[in-house]
Amino acid sequence: MPASTRSLAALALAGFLVLPLLPLLVWSFAHGWRFPDLLPQDWSPKAWGYALSPASGVLQGFATTTLIAAATTLLAALIGVPAGRALGLHRFRGKALVTLLLLAPAILPGLAVVFGLHGLFLRLGLTGSLTGVVLAHLIPVLPYMTLIMAAVFSRFDPAFEAQARSLGATPLQTFRAVTLPAILPGLVTAALFAFLVSWSQYLLTLAIGGGRVQTLPLLLFSFASAGRNDITAAVALLYILPGLVILGLTARRITGRNAALTDSLRP
Repeated sequence: MPASTRSLAALALAGFLVLPLLPLLVWSFAHGWRFPDLLPQDWSPKAWGYALSPASGVLQGFATTTLIAAATTLLAALIGVPAGRALGLHRFRGKALVTLLLLAPAILPGLAVVFGLHGLFLRLGLTGSLTGVVLAHLIPVLPYMTLIMAAVFSRFDPAFEAQARSLGATPLQTFRAVTLPAILPGLVTAALFAFLVSWSQYLLTLAIGGGRVQTLPLLLFSFASAGRNDITAAVALLYILPGLVILGLTARRITGRNAALTDSLRP
């Protein structure tokens, strides 16, 4: 493919991704934007000033959302890596049923899952706490982590681990020196998916958190319900920031790998 065609395709893709964000950016600085005006008549940074102030609770919500997503991702990795290894490397009776159960949170209606979990967590005394929210987020996050790791381990050769053990390596040394480097790209991908899935949870956080755990999605909905379009736009841009950062990192990694592969194939 010619370089000009690739550049045009990249610009078209970037425009497709960035164009929906432009109205949000305009709204976040608009001090009233009425139809049929093409652009706001008055511009003001007050929405950003309020969104970034301690009074709004947005920065605290951002930190809380990040903490919950990071903790959920860590727990999902601790459970999903060995589970993915079992699914990817071994054949056992009931494997198809286990896979189906892992997919169940993505298949079942979200409201049914939320109401079922709320009743269970209420009996366990986990509602209204960060711990309860993190455990609830594991329900939709764990399938992504486990299934991605199962695909990673399906291409992993355990013979390398056996060779390391035969040379005197302990199980921990074998994992750090042999297994982890081999599965690290897939683990990073699974962790990014898990983080974003947890980051975007609204219903689970609302039901299990009981309004005591204020995350960014809850605050975003609250500002949108209040009709504050300017503050809503500013919070929405903060809300999508992790997704944009992850998209940029993964795109750079993929394009860098493709460029290296292209260079290696040139005569």
